[in-house]
Amino acid sequence: MTLTFITGGSRGLGYETAKALKGAGHSIVLVAKDKERLAEAARTLQCDYRSIDLEDLEQAKEGFTELLSTFGVPDVLVLAHGVMSEKVSKTIKTTSEEWRRVMAINLDAVFSALNIIAAPMVEARSGRVVVFSACLGRMSGPGNTGGLAPYRVSKAGVNALVRNLAHETGLGSRGFLIDAICPNHSRTDMGGSNAPLSAEEGAQTAIWLARREFNLAGDNDQERLTGVLWEERKVVPW
Repeated sequence: MTLTFITGGSRGLGYETAKALKGAGHSIVLVAKDKERLAEAARTLQCDYRSIDLEDLEQAKEGFTELLSTFGVPDVLVLAHGVMSEKVSKTIKTTSEEWRRVMAINLDAVFSALNIIAAPMVEARSGRVVVFSACLGRMSGPGNTGGLAPYRVSKAGVNALVRNLAHETGLGSRGFLIDAICPNHSRTDMGGSNAPLSAEEGAQTAIWLARREFNLAGDNDQERLTGVLWEERKVVPW
């Protein structure tokens, strides 16, 4: 059975990803901060869970280490946790506390998960990582004209981190895959009730990446590329 860890798994995009992969036969371990909501999600999906405060880097490191020691090395790691920055968070108006909060959750915790959980996956030359990022973290294209500074910069950092690790691990040639996705504007606690996509729709690319057939000699991007940003199963330049 495919062992899968999913952060941000108690709700929204993470929960929908977990639900779909559970239905596909994966053994799921959910990770989130809200103990009550997390326990309810795990009961619904009939899976294991661990409560970890990902804003606290030391607790994140300890929690990720405990996941490995308890459940073993996962086949799939989905990092779906994240926070939005305050609406009035332009670069020169953002407080140090707000900057640190967003960076800790959106970027530092991703680094910690890769540093601890992905390391043995790389060593085993097996496994895949899917990281929920955002098109707001792109360095080109629409939607990168400023504002929401901590959020945009944290997601740009995530995109760079994914690309960097993919290159360090041979771009899929050694059996390890890592990709970022832009789920688009989805109806979650972060995206709001008026977003055009449901959380289930926003999770579809992550679900596909967690299960896709990978072939370096394939004749299309969907088969042969890793270390990129995906949106609706297509590569998005960043």
